[in-house]
Amino acid sequence: MAARDREHRAAGAVHGRHTGGLGRGRRYPLGQWIADQRRAYTAGTLEAGRVAELEKLGMVWSEQDAAWADGVAVAREYAAAHGHFLPPTTAVWDGHPIGVWAKNARASARRARENEELRAAGRPVPTAAGAMTEARRDELDAIDPGWCPVWDTGWQRCLRLVQNHVQAGGTLPEVAGGVVVQGEDLGRWVSAQRFGWEQLLPVQQWILENTLNITPAEKGERPVKRTQDTMWALNLTAARQYHAREGHLRVPRKHAEQVEVKDGLEGGRDGADGAVVVKLGTWLDNVRKRAAKLPEQRRADLDALGMRW
Repeated sequence: MAARDREHRAAGAVHGRHTGGLGRGRRYPLGQWIADQRRAYTAGTLEAGRVAELEKLGMVWSEQDAAWADGVAVAREYAAAHGHFLPPTTAVWDGHPIGVWAKNARASARRARENEELRAAGRPVPTAAGAMTEARRDELDAIDPGWCPVWDTGWQRCLRLVQNHVQAGGTLPEVAGGVVVQGEDLGRWVSAQRFGWEQLLPVQQWILENTLNITPAEKGERPVKRTQDTMWALNLTAARQYHAREGHLRVPRKHAEQVEVKDGLEGGRDGADGAVVVKLGTWLDNVRKRAAKLPEQRRADLDALGMRW
């Protein structure tokens, strides 16, 4: 990055200055010398003239500050290209592992937030080490105010992507697979928020309602929870269908049977028509393992199909 390039150029220039009279083939401990100058600079004992000379060569006084500046520069580029600064941990941008950098920055910012809460409560702060300074938080807030949410970063990323999609003129995605942006299925995410409304924080609910007009799913939209009885009925229907077609119930372990559910058949989806895939081979293997505990009627139903126990 730019700061490291400046340091390398400075090292090259300093190396040239201090090897002029050393003779060919001799080496000068430049790294150690630069480290000494940094220590003197930090202690305030380096003469102003020497400070000026080194800064003309592009001297980087703090490697940590240089690394931070590099990260912020990449963060700006990433946010400009993606519409947010909420990269997944695996994200790499311009050769920089910006996902890991952002993860570490969030951890540092959250530690600073925890320390602030302790001070506000009049409690001692164990250590300030690793806590982000207010100035650095301001730098990242200027790039994306939502870069460090109190909830899951993936949730915040999907929120921003949906907001960007709608603001660009798109309709609210509600069907899985309909709109996929940056690897995120936005329709699936919207549906998950509506059906998982009770698990959201009140502030998340408020954001969804007031920025995207997303509301919780109505009772009639929610899928019917299958009981053991309805699941048995569905699996038995699949077994009967297989037997009627094949003439036996010697089902391969990996076989899956597709059952057409009509007129609200028990075990169907929401009591509506549609196709349901039943892992029939696996189900029969599991039934054999608990054969001794089966009710008499259920065992008789399978005996009628020639079940091999």
